[in-house]
Amino acid sequence: MKHLLLVRHAKSSWQEEGLQDRCRPLNNRGQEQLEPLHRALLRSGALGGDIYSSDANRARSTLAGIVPPQFPENRIHIDAALYTFDCQQLLGWLKSLDDKQDTVTIIGHNPALLELACHLLKHPPARLPTAGILSIVFSDKPWRKLAKSKGKGKLEAFLTPRDYSYREFSRKSRKRVAAKGEEPAKNLQAELQHQLKRLRDLESGVRTGLDDEFLHQFRIAIRRSRAIAEALLDVTDNKTLAKASKPLKRHAARTSELRDLHVFLQDLPNLCQGNDELHSALGTWAQGEAEKAHHAVVEHLDSKSYRADMHDWEDFIHSGTLKKLATRMQTEDIRRAARNRLEGFNRLTAETLHDSPDEDIHRLRKQLKRIRYLMELDAQNWKSALKDLKYRQELYGRFQDLCVQIDLVRHFQDQAPETMPAAIQNLMEHLRGAKTDTRRQILSLGGLGINETER
Repeated sequence: MKHLLLVRHAKSSWQEEGLQDRCRPLNNRGQEQLEPLHRALLRSGALGGDIYSSDANRARSTLAGIVPPQFPENRIHIDAALYTFDCQQLLGWLKSLDDKQDTVTIIGHNPALLELACHLLKHPPARLPTAGILSIVFSDKPWRKLAKSKGKGKLEAFLTPRDYSYREFSRKSRKRVAAKGEEPAKNLQAELQHQLKRLRDLESGVRTGLDDEFLHQFRIAIRRSRAIAEALLDVTDNKTLAKASKPLKRHAARTSELRDLHVFLQDLPNLCQGNDELHSALGTWAQGEAEKAHHAVVEHLDSKSYRADMHDWEDFIHSGTLKKLATRMQTEDIRRAARNRLEGFNRLTAETLHDSPDEDIHRLRKQLKRIRYLMELDAQNWKSALKDLKYRQELYGRFQDLCVQIDLVRHFQDQAPETMPAAIQNLMEHLRGAKTDTRRQILSLGGLGINETER
């Protein structure tokens, strides 16, 4: 089996007039693309073989940004012949490769790379953007015969920066629909339609699994949709709406385990406090658990139940029924629903003591999120309250993370009781202490002010 990876260089700069094309550097965006491109190439297997780069400045800079420091120098090649925009020249270059090389990565230029893909694939992509990756496999034929293997390659993966980097995805992607005029409630249907489109667009990045932020934003889009539906439910008590929105909670829950593992892995350097052995042991275990959880999430996104529920939800949010409900809903209805939830939050807060079960704190955290999403539907009238909510949410989120991290370390301890027991015990004591301190901070805040929250 032969594995050919075609990588277009990262985004280059055109600012310096008169500079020869071969000398053009990467621009700031191109520099930002390098780290996520490295992760994508690592996952694609590109670092398992030899890497060949054009000698153009932008290609060499891309090469320098994607190879790790320990990468063998004898597998890195700069070749002036790859500075070409001619597909036929690339086909000729491939003939010279040693057949002992099973994996080859080329960092080069369009239109040559895309035209080469068109030659090798029966159904090639229509475009190859900067920092894009085409992973193509062939039966075990000599490289010299690829010129005659028109359409015989198999596209294993096609990744663009929008697939593996949330930063790139978000460049032209709005998180919300801007409220207009004095009646933001009239935008609810448009906001739900926007959030559904956002969910659909984020799915590719969630499946790819190369940037944790895709999953985080996917969860936010589901929760924001639920919050809008709950606002309408608070006012209308519409049974059709209740039935249509109910599956959103279930689908969000199916992503929780993976999100918890993402946060744990991000926090590990601080948790391990310089203990490299502990970091390595916990990191290896958590990464394995995350890979299993990611596989489960992808399976869920591909399931018939998920697709059917999302189809039903799409039908509902484009329906005349929802339009009528949103039309009837006034801005005051949003404020009333937010005030009601604030009162409920304050009642629960007053009943929560230092020895209350953790679930009581989690319940408050969930209520706080719903209040925030409600207020954001009419953000101009809740500016000061939203600032307070952000601080509180960070505390509640920290408490949740600590609870999850204690459970994860306990799971590791159960599965590997002989692995660094003293270090694990010290970590558990640190986490429990941090959890107690965070609970104390949360309860010291008391309830949220209601009369002060409106503009």
